[in-house]
Amino acid sequence: MDEKETKINQDEPELITKVGSLQELLERASGVRAIVDHELEDAGLAESIPFPFLALVGQQQVKLSLLLSLLNPNLSGVLLIGPRGTGKSTAVRSLVDLLPDVKRSLCYYGCLEEDLETGGIDAVCPDCAKKYGEGDPLSRLEKIRLVELPLNATLEDVVGGLDPRAKANSRLQLKRGILSRADRNLLYVDEVNLLNDQIVDAILDAAAQGQYTVRRGPMSATYRSNFTLIGSMNPEEGHLRPQIMDRFGLRVVVEGLESKQDRLEAYQRTRAYRESSRAFVAQYASATQLFKEEIQASRETMKDIELPEEVAQTGLELIENLEVDSLRAEITLFEAARAHAAADARDQVTLEDIRAVAPMALRLRRSSFIDQYIADQSSETELLEKAINELIPGGDTKKD
Repeated sequence: MDEKETKINQDEPELITKVGSLQELLERASGVRAIVDHELEDAGLAESIPFPFLALVGQQQVKLSLLLSLLNPNLSGVLLIGPRGTGKSTAVRSLVDLLPDVKRSLCYYGCLEEDLETGGIDAVCPDCAKKYGEGDPLSRLEKIRLVELPLNATLEDVVGGLDPRAKANSRLQLKRGILSRADRNLLYVDEVNLLNDQIVDAILDAAAQGQYTVRRGPMSATYRSNFTLIGSMNPEEGHLRPQIMDRFGLRVVVEGLESKQDRLEAYQRTRAYRESSRAFVAQYASATQLFKEEIQASRETMKDIELPEEVAQTGLELIENLEVDSLRAEITLFEAARAHAAADARDQVTLEDIRAVAPMALRLRRSSFIDQYIADQSSETELLEKAINELIPGGDTKKD
C-alpha cells in the first residue's frame, strides 16, 4: 500500500442519499471509512474544527442520547458519566455542525409569534403588535449554539455583572452572563462534578425558573435562561450533588470501546483528523448536512408524536417496579420515547421506544439516602401512632 496514502477500507463514495429515518442515517454514516492523506498542507492557523459526529466509533448510547436531546428540549439534557479518554467531550463538541435552527426574537423583550398564538395581541409589546399588524416578522431563524461553561468561570462570568468597559467611562451597565447567552441553546459543562457550589446553585435556579435576575448596586436585570443542559464527568474525581443530578434528563454511563477492531478504527480516524482535520471533516460533509436537515425535520414533528395509553401504562408500571419517587422519571421517559419515535420517522410511541430509552431515562433515579430516610420515618410514624392511639383511642392518625 502507498506510504503517502493510507486507505481505511473506504465505503462507496455516495455515503447516503436516501434514508428512512435518523436512526438509519446514524447507523450507516457512522460506519463510513476515512482516508488519511499525509501530503495535505497545514497552514498552521488555529481554528475550531470539531470532530465529525458521524465519525465517532461505537458509543451508540452516547450518540443516541445527544441526538434525542437535540430533537426534544423537554428532555432537560444529558449527563455523560465515564472515565477519562472515552470521548465524552469530543462527542458533545461534535454536535456543533448538527445543531438545528430555532426562532430567536428580534425584540428587546423577547416577543415571539407563538406568544400571539397563545395569548393574543396583548401578549406582546406595543412595538411588536404594530410590527405584526404590518406583516413584519417578530423573529428570525438562527442556529442553536453550543455554549461552554469553563471550569474556572467565576460567578460573575456565569450570571453577569457590571461591565468593566462601561465602568471605566464612569457609567453603570450590566453585561450578560453565560447563562443568559445559553438561552434557547445548549449549555455544556465539562467536569460538572467539580463546579463551585455557588455556580451550581446559579445553574439550578436558572434552569428551574427559565429566567434569573442579576442585581449589582442600583442596577438590576432579568434574563431568560431556557437551555438544554449537557454535562460530562469522571466519577473518580468526585460525586455530583443530587440537586444538579436531578436536572439531567438522560444519564449515560460511557465505557471504553471493547473490540480491538473498533479501537483500531478509532485510532485511525483520530490520526486522520489530527493530521488534516479539514480534509477529514470534508469526507463526512454531505452526510453531516443530510443529518442536520433530518434533525430539523424531525424536531418540527415532535409536537405530533402521540403516546398511546397502553404504552404509557407500561412505562408507569416500569417506574413503579423500580420504586422511583421523582415525577421527572415519567417526564423524561415519555419525552425521550417520543423523541425516539420521531428519530425513527414514526408518529406514535411503541413499547420498543420505551425499551430503547428506559436505561438512559431511569438510571440513577434511586437514592439510598432517601430510601433509608423514608424507612426511618416510617418506623417513627408507627411509634407515634401507637403512642397517640393508646392515650386518645378512636382516632386515625395515619396520613392519607
